[in-house]
Amino acid sequence: MTDAYEDRLRAWGGRELVARRLGQDAVNVPMIRHWVEAMGDDNPVYLDDDAARASGRDGIVAPASMMQAWTMRGYAASVRPDSEPSAPDRLNALLAEGGYTSVVATDSEFEFHRELTPGDHVSVEETVESISPEKQTALGAGRFISTIKTYRDEAGEVVATQRWRTLRFRPAEKPAEAPAQPEPGTEPKALRPRPAINPDNAFWFEAAREHCLVIQRCADCKSLRHPPGPACPQCGSFGWDAVESTGNGHVYTYVVNHHPRHPAFDYPLIVAVIELAEGTRLIADMADAAPEDMEIGMPVVLGWIDPDPDLSLPVFRPADAKER
Repeated sequence: MTDAYEDRLRAWGGRELVARRLGQDAVNVPMIRHWVEAMGDDNPVYLDDDAARASGRDGIVAPASMMQAWTMRGYAASVRPDSEPSAPDRLNALLAEGGYTSVVATDSEFEFHRELTPGDHVSVEETVESISPEKQTALGAGRFISTIKTYRDEAGEVVATQRWRTLRFRPAEKPAEAPAQPEPGTEPKALRPRPAINPDNAFWFEAAREHCLVIQRCADCKSLRHPPGPACPQCGSFGWDAVESTGNGHVYTYVVNHHPRHPAFDYPLIVAVIELAEGTRLIADMADAAPEDMEIGMPVVLGWIDPDPDLSLPVFRPADAKER
């Protein structure tokens, strides 16, 4: 990188990335209810006034983990973007200019100053804290981008701050391989979209390359979880190991995709949520099954596909197809 490019990146330090923006809605009980039901959080102080007062509070409080939810822009903003490039757009363009076209979140640090209560109206503003020099990582050469989000109530008092760090990296180039020769009269298939592999789920894809379906297990409470994550949702432990699945299960639900079409897939494409015998669920393609054969609860067995030399994925077949 040239000195001029480094200077342009450093100039972003301390700059405003997102001007103070008020959330669309004030803190309210219906949204709290939706959140705690989705998260399975049964702490009574979030919905029961009496329980909240018994704990020393003045009434219901919102879960601290909802802080970002109160300031999200919503679906409409995502499908009708601003006509002029925003500050994040300009920073992203500068990083892309340096070849840092891929991104992975690395960590988030929250500091909560007080609990939110129904009626609070939260705003957020974001500034760039720092952009690191280029570093060599397992994903490729990259830079760590740290920003600070400040959450305020309607009076302007700070209720929380969040340090958000991402790695913007230049994907490592793979050695070119001679393309597989298609059968006469056929066209070569496009590559399947690449999975987003990170330090939390890399072990799962490594096992898949050996045609082994594994499930992450908490080292403390022994509960199983999928998709993989850094901490146990049951007890909060960061310790874990993995167990091999039998590969048996049933169809929990499914969809038959017709559009939009991707050249790597055959259509109609059946994608199912499979509930494994061990109790966890995963999303996978169905093989050896026609749409009219699919049924909720249908027993399935594990199979594997290797769509290209760098990718192995589990698929499931109707149990009776294995017998056939």
